[in-house]
Amino acid sequence: MADEKRGPQAGTPQARHGGEAVKQKYGAKFYSQIGKKGGETVKQDKGPEFYALIGKKGGEATKRSHGSAFYAEIGRKGGEKGGAKGPRRRT
Repeated sequence: MADEKRGPQAGTPQARHGGEAVKQKYGAKFYSQIGKKGGETVKQDKGPEFYALIGKKGGEATKRSHGSAFYAEIGRKGGEKGGAKGPRRRT
């Protein structure tokens, strides 16, 4: 299935060159715009719960690889910097 994709393989110098060419032609903001459009499409197709699910899976994978102490450490560092005063919520 991956062999059917057009263009160079992701991560190769050829792919980076293509990305730079697109950036030169359309500007860096273009990537933000297409990313937002793709995210909205996924949200419509799979629902907002999909993002919660992949976030949970990512958190579990991070916990397995780094351990619970990792979260305590990054939480402590964030608290020292005086970041947000509660859970972040998007509307």
